[in-house]
Amino acid sequence: MSVETVRQLLIGEGLWKAKRVRRVVIHQLRERRARLGELVQIDGSPHDWFEGRAPKYTLLVFVDDATSRLMYLQFVEAETTFNYFAAVRSYITEFGKPLAFYSDKFGVFRVNMPNPLSGTGLTQFGRALKELDIELICAHSPQAKGRVERANQTLQDRLTKELRLRGIGSLEQANTYLPEFIAAYNARFAVAPRSIESAHRSLGKGEALDRILTLCERRTLSKNLTLSYNNVIYQIKTKRSAYTMRQAHVEVRERHTGEITIEYKQQPLDYTIYQVQEQQQGKVIEAKLLQPAAARAAARPKQARGPVPSHPWRDFHFSKNSMQAKARRGELCILPK
Repeated sequence: MSVETVRQLLIGEGLWKAKRVRRVVIHQLRERRARLGELVQIDGSPHDWFEGRAPKYTLLVFVDDATSRLMYLQFVEAETTFNYFAAVRSYITEFGKPLAFYSDKFGVFRVNMPNPLSGTGLTQFGRALKELDIELICAHSPQAKGRVERANQTLQDRLTKELRLRGIGSLEQANTYLPEFIAAYNARFAVAPRSIESAHRSLGKGEALDRILTLCERRTLSKNLTLSYNNVIYQIKTKRSAYTMRQAHVEVRERHTGEITIEYKQQPLDYTIYQVQEQQQGKVIEAKLLQPAAARAAARPKQARGPVPSHPWRDFHFSKNSMQAKARRGELCILPK
């Protein structure tokens, strides 16, 4: 019997569940932007770039929509906010500010929680781009940002082979080689834009990248001029009267090095660490960041169980004679069997 005859018999006996044919979705073609820097598509491509010679890393890819040029490449451990901050800093330093970035709906770019009860509705990356006057557009589907998706497929094929031929097996060596690869790639695949003018802009007055490309959260000072951030209580030191700063709204900015700056009306405040609190809740980690987080946890030294060697318990000898003596003195104890 043919395959179709067997399939019909199975359907008749209820052993085969027929599936509906998936409707083919036709995506409308979008014309390229006219100028360089008018729209830059960004994405992260996790892949086994070193084919087992090194751990799996993620390649941050910036592709210009008008020319298909590779504007920025960098190998990182994962797609984190600080890694994208470093990428934006390098891009702006070399080319200037683009008009817009085009990304997916990853948590670094977009708040995916429906109806959030607090916050501004922007991620740290979105807030930084807003301060830099750069529009952030999130694509509804991978096909919408097909320029960078197709570049990822090309890179996973060609760049992986180039790294193998050159014997590159570390993150530092690969990032050193990337400028040479970008030049060769653009010479072969880049196209000329419709307009010779560039849409890139220079930084404006007051747009300091060191200040903007940081984690920024708002806090309200207590009556004692304290605030809590990341399980740490900070005490503000000021020469003015304390009542003038009560309930004041301040900004806590954290750099990639962990350095904390507390600002009031864009002016830094002096502070001291009052108390370090214990973490009670587990951290929420994106799926893309789970593998690097698990690797860091596995690399930490395991803590030995039981009290530390200097603990007073280790100086106490639970001998039968000493415990009987304590029982005769009326002290509460449990005799061993």
